[in-house]
Amino acid sequence: MESWSISVDKEYLKFSVAHFLIFPDGSQERLHGHNYRVTLELEAGLDEHGLVLDFIEVKPVIRDLCDELDEHWIIPGEHPVLTHAVREDGIMEVRYRDSYYAAPAGDCIVLPINNTSAENLSAWIGRQMLRRLRTKFPSLHIHRMALAVEETPGQRGVYHYSDGAE
Repeated sequence: MESWSISVDKEYLKFSVAHFLIFPDGSQERLHGHNYRVTLELEAGLDEHGLVLDFIEVKPVIRDLCDELDEHWIIPGEHPVLTHAVREDGIMEVRYRDSYYAAPAGDCIVLPINNTSAENLSAWIGRQMLRRLRTKFPSLHIHRMALAVEETPGQRGVYHYSDGAE
């Protein structure tokens, strides 16, 4: 069986966010930041022009996702212990055990994840990427996709999608 894919790994496909990870024992990291990079590998059939998808068309989709996250504090909205709420004055309050944080709500993004790991970020971004690609390119049939979020060089979480067809 033959297959085709494109791979996008550009230095400018990145975003900077603050977060803290919550460990299995309940302890947590200090609030800190990373300069994350996003890479994509996309496998699909070739179109009538011999392309999986034009690089010029896919890079802005990734860039838009990066821009939406850039320079925010990422909060795990589905963690069973962590709570968050926006006060009337527009301040986001976040509580985890004995820790209390407050920041302008506009500087925060609450994601539907249970922890701000690179794995969870890659899954959220990967699912968003699939949705946006399918909307923007309705004739594109994605067979497989791997989207990686690298938090430091050589250390990344990777989300894999497969349509199940062999």
